[in-house]
Amino acid sequence: MTRILLIPGLVCDAHVWDAALTALDDLPVSVADVTTQTSIPDMARDLLARHDGPLVVAGHSMGGRVAMEMAHIAPDRIRAMALLNTGMHPRKDGEDAKRQSMINLAYDHGMHGLADAWLPGMMAEGLTPDPLVMDGLTRMVCRMTPEIHERQMRALLGRPDASATIAAYTGPLLLMVGRQDQWSPIAQHEAIAQLCPQARLEIIEDAGHFAPVEQPAAVAGLLAGWVRSLNLERQKATQ
Repeated sequence: MTRILLIPGLVCDAHVWDAALTALDDLPVSVADVTTQTSIPDMARDLLARHDGPLVVAGHSMGGRVAMEMAHIAPDRIRAMALLNTGMHPRKDGEDAKRQSMINLAYDHGMHGLADAWLPGMMAEGLTPDPLVMDGLTRMVCRMTPEIHERQMRALLGRPDASATIAAYTGPLLLMVGRQDQWSPIAQHEAIAQLCPQARLEIIEDAGHFAPVEQPAAVAGLLAGWVRSLNLERQKATQ
C-alpha cells in the first residue's frame, strides 16, 4: 500500500498539515518526525526505515529538502513528491552567522522569543498577518525546544546540494509556493521546475512561507486533488 508521508519543516509539527490531514483522511497518511536526527540525510534515511513500502512524500520548507534527499537515496520507493515553500540550493555565504544568531536567540530568550522574532518574516510580505494564524504557529514553535531548533538548524547548514541530484527524479512532482514568500520565493521553485520538466507549479495567492497555514483550504485542496490524480490504487494493482 502506498502511504502519504507529510514532512514538517524547521520547528514545525503536524499543525502545518492540519488542513491536509483532513482533506486526505480517507487515505493512509502519516506525519513525519524530524526532531531527533542531526542531518538532512539522517532524516531521510530514518523516515525511509520507519515507513515501509512505496511512499508519496510531501515536504514543507526543510521537509522539502528531506523529501528530495529521500528521492535521491531510494528513488524506487518514492512514487510521487510534493515540495512546498522550499529550495534546492546548498548553504549560502554568510548563512552560518545568521543561523547561529537565531540559535543563540532560542537559548537566550526561549522558544516564544524565537517565535516573536522569526515568524513575522515568514508571513506574506506586504499583508497584515492573521492573529489566529500567528497564534497557532507560535503555539507550535513553543512545543519545540532550543535543542531541537539547534539540531535542525545545523542540519540545514549541512544540507546536501539538491540541485545536483533533483534532475534524476522523474516521478510526479507538485511544487507549491506562496506568492509573497520572502524566504523561499517563486524563483526557487521555478528553478526546480526547470530541472524537472514533469513538475506542476502552483502559486498560492496571499501567502508567504507558511502557505499551508496561511491559506489552508487552497493548499490542502490542491494537494489532495493531486494525490488522488495519481491513481495510487491502480499503481498498487499493477505492481
